[in-house]
Amino acid sequence: MARKEKKAEEAGGGWLVTFSDLVTLLLTFFVLLLSMSSMDQSFITRVTINPAELGFLEKRGSGRLSVKAKIIAEMIERPWEVLEKQQRIKDLLFPDDKIPPDISKSTLNENLKVLARPEGVALVLTDKLLYPLGSFTLDKSAEMLLEQIVPILEYLGNADVNISGYTDDVGGMSPDNFELSGKRAISVLTYFVSRGLRNQRFSVSAYGPTYPMVSNRTPEGRAQNRRVEILIKTTPMMGGYS
Repeated sequence: MARKEKKAEEAGGGWLVTFSDLVTLLLTFFVLLLSMSSMDQSFITRVTINPAELGFLEKRGSGRLSVKAKIIAEMIERPWEVLEKQQRIKDLLFPDDKIPPDISKSTLNENLKVLARPEGVALVLTDKLLYPLGSFTLDKSAEMLLEQIVPILEYLGNADVNISGYTDDVGGMSPDNFELSGKRAISVLTYFVSRGLRNQRFSVSAYGPTYPMVSNRTPEGRAQNRRVEILIKTTPMMGGYS
């Protein structure tokens, strides 16, 4: 009788072998799934922490900034280099697809200058790029051009900016010339503030016909003197920005 019970126990215990094999297979399956999940997560992390691969870099502070804007901003932070890199800065600021359709590349180059100043770098735009003759209202083409400067000012968030307006000498030192130059500078300031830049960074100057860039004796010279200068003060002075 005891021998029969022993045989019954031996016969009934066979299911344990099958069950243990099943558990082993399930464990192997879950380990495989976990490994695949870890691989996917590491790939996602790599893409997330390397946004430069997608054409963006983190800007100072918060948000993102295009690599192009970062390069331009870094060149502007070294005013002593801008003269030799003036064309490079122009090409980066205003690639062909960002130039308004009613402005040619040659017209842009003739009416845009990048100049070194003791306080930093000045972007100089004549009224031909910004306003109808005698007006101080920015047109759509002007806003399209100024929009390309906004990311640079965002990146250089600690730099103060002076926007100064100038006229030619037609009308001499009349109040009208100074008023027009001031209104033109204010219209540029207003646009930048509307794009989210802090107005505390900006100052405005109205110089009228004073400080001409070239002689007013020719129409071409007068056209160059009717301008707005956006001075980005990147040169530290007395422990801060000038």
